[in-house]
Amino acid sequence: MTVIAPALAAEGSLRQLSYRQRIRAILAGSAGNLIEWYDFYAYAFMALYFAPSFFPEGDRTAQLLNAAGIFAAGFLIRPIGAWFFGRYADRHGRRAAMIASILMIGAGSLVIGLLPTYEAIGAWAPALLLVARLVQGFSTGGQYGPAATYLSEAAIAGRRGFFASFQYVTIMAGQLSAIGMLFVLQQILSGEAIRDWAWRIPFFVGAALAASVLLFRRAMHETVSEQARKPESGSLRGLVRHPLAILVVMSISSGGAIVLYTFTTYMQNFLVNTAGMNIEVVSVVMISAMVTFMVLQPVFGALSDWLGRRNCLLLFGGLMTFAAVPLLSALETVSSPFQAFLLIVTALTILSFYSSISGLFKSELFPVHIRALGVGLAHNVAAAVFGGSAAYVALFLKRAGHESWFYWYVAAVCFAAFIGAILINRLSRDRSLA
Repeated sequence: MTVIAPALAAEGSLRQLSYRQRIRAILAGSAGNLIEWYDFYAYAFMALYFAPSFFPEGDRTAQLLNAAGIFAAGFLIRPIGAWFFGRYADRHGRRAAMIASILMIGAGSLVIGLLPTYEAIGAWAPALLLVARLVQGFSTGGQYGPAATYLSEAAIAGRRGFFASFQYVTIMAGQLSAIGMLFVLQQILSGEAIRDWAWRIPFFVGAALAASVLLFRRAMHETVSEQARKPESGSLRGLVRHPLAILVVMSISSGGAIVLYTFTTYMQNFLVNTAGMNIEVVSVVMISAMVTFMVLQPVFGALSDWLGRRNCLLLFGGLMTFAAVPLLSALETVSSPFQAFLLIVTALTILSFYSSISGLFKSELFPVHIRALGVGLAHNVAAAVFGGSAAYVALFLKRAGHESWFYWYVAAVCFAAFIGAILINRLSRDRSLA
């Protein structure tokens, strides 16, 4: 693997830790990441049930659009959270930033779980829901940078790809846990009961899980010592001195974000609205594909330790540039659930060249004193622009009668990611980072 930045944990307190203590630190950091993403996605999966409680009675589609708008607002505020917590992590430590962001999203979940309905307090209900969701989006944006740098710095040299891949394992596990909670409620309660009161349960669970981070915080050892911090640690002034690193991270993250959200979040709507598949069948297909994607992460993370990060990123960008249009075109007319599963897993397998090392390669591009800020801010800006807009762009083009244009749009963004991966070779020769 090309060495791009200084040894990731060269001056951190982890140098004195045993192998077992490092593993415990990685597990603790991963657990926090899982909790964060469970809380973030619980809103998305429960919106169908709680939307009527917060918006005036009327058209159900309008209610869901209002709930979706608040979800999008939580997404768009993520870059601000990335700046705040990235700055905090570089100045005060990764561990402190991670714990603070987890507790914050837990507080947002608790507020949502306790909120009175529109019937009880009128317009204050959706207004307070928006505030709670903004708090959640702010903290989620702040989690990525500190978590990525923490797992990368805590990982064992020579096996960093394998251990750092658990960031995406826990992101997907958090999403699947939120789906699982909804599934359990659907099995034991009626739809009316869930709409009436039980939709609050997943938010209370999320708040309790967030509070539990205090129980394993001792296992989360700090990775960067006081001596490694500088007066410009976590500053935008220090970050802008590395424009090529920012460009590379944003270009590759854009490709990763649009592929991830196209073949996971948007794909369920695509298979129902475009391919005409049954919604219950599609749910099984998507859950199976996401579980497979989650399992692939450590495999591809270990592969990057042997093949090299840059080569893996080149494979992601190059393969998806050519595969995006054929895969989406095939999914447009697919009728067999198994065929749909294979096509989606093919896309997610290519994505795994990126996702398994998403946080790691970004951490290796920035010096330690602006690492969490650089990773978190560049990633979240790209994710907000290209990941958050993927479904909207796809639906806009579909309504305009040019749905296939979206397939080429995905391919074009992935080509930009391929160019970004090529630039890593130039970046590795930049002595200012070495």
